Amino acid sequence: MEETDKITLESVIRLKKIVARLRSENGCPWDRAQTHESLKPACIEEAAEVLGGIDILKDTGKAENLKEELGDLLLQVVFHAQLAEEEGLFSLADVAETVSAKMIRRHPHVFHEPMLDENGRPLTEWKEIKAQEKKGREWEEDYLPQAFAEAETLIDKAKKRKGIS
Repeated sequence: MEETDKITLESVIRLKKIVARLRSENGCPWDRAQTHESLKPACIEEAAEVLGGIDILKDTGKAENLKEELGDLLLQVVFHAQLAEEEGLFSLADVAETVSAKMIRRHPHVFHEPMLDENGRPLTEWKEIKAQEKKGREWEEDYLPQAFAEAETLIDKAKKRKGIS
């Protein structure tokens, strides 16, 4: 493991431990009270703030805001994973492993590990790979219209809180 990988891993583990402590019996009452549902507004707001950070970087060359907002978005991921771990659903490691495996599957031209369809034919197109991954789970797409509508509502509320019209 390279030194930068070690430092990155240590930093993520530190954040995970901080969130676990905040959620512990002797932690913060606000953090202990949070649920996946209650954190939805913060999640969408932090994602929007990352977009602002990207625009600041593009326009000014200054990366400080983007670094901060990416940290806030990472906190959302770690927090949701902590909640899921407490619920016995999955862990932060599971989240990282799932997305790593997905990136390898969806980039066979880079990793040379093509996904195979039910007939053993290698899948090389992103859309084919995604369709194979989602086989039997197509119903999940039915939740997206409501999720986008909810995101719009949450963004509107965040704008009002921030004094943006």
